[in-house]
Amino acid sequence: MQKRTISLFFMLIIAVCSLSGQEIITAERYMEMVSERYVVVRDYEANIVIRSGTSDMSGNISYLSPSFMRIDFSKPAEQVIVFNGELLTIYLPEFRAVLNQSINQNRRTGAAGASLASAQGLTLLRRNYVPSFLIGPDPVPLDPNTNELVVKLRLTRRSISEGFREIILSINPDTRLIRRIEGRTIAESDVRFDFTNLRINQGIPEMRFIYDSPASANMYNNFLFTDAE
Repeated sequence: MQKRTISLFFMLIIAVCSLSGQEIITAERYMEMVSERYVVVRDYEANIVIRSGTSDMSGNISYLSPSFMRIDFSKPAEQVIVFNGELLTIYLPEFRAVLNQSINQNRRTGAAGASLASAQGLTLLRRNYVPSFLIGPDPVPLDPNTNELVVKLRLTRRSISEGFREIILSINPDTRLIRRIEGRTIAESDVRFDFTNLRINQGIPEMRFIYDSPASANMYNNFLFTDAE
């Protein structure tokens, strides 16, 4: 009995020593690792589906670091959102309307964070939200009826001034790239962004983020706020 107890004791010591040699991945550390991954992402293209309430929009997204973004929608057809670092442009074909909003230096950070799936967006999230694992550090199914595995992080806002009460990031465990972003707004509405067929560092030129609006469209400038605000 004594020999068996001693053997068990040494086995426990070996097990503890083995565990101590491994890095314990906390949610904070995992979030940091995802941010580090996006630091080397100069640009990306992907298919995107945006769900807000019961409505869906889909199209192709292009991103160029640090703050260029463009979404060409197939649903609604021909709708476009473009941000070139200084000007946000939205084309609404249903109304033949182009909405323009200039972004000054004071608002540049917020505009750059419009794409949360970027190094700048993740920096804002780490600053303004507290991460935790939704279930645990191990990959889990993206949806109940799928074999696609992701690591899910829950982000809880640090202050009530943030637009989202809670954000769920679903991250590909192999690439550490964001597969899905889910957010609950202060109005208790849910928004979801799905990224598929993600292709990084494609050499996207800045010219892609120059948008020539239809000549027949009506122009509406500074529809969100004025430079004086």
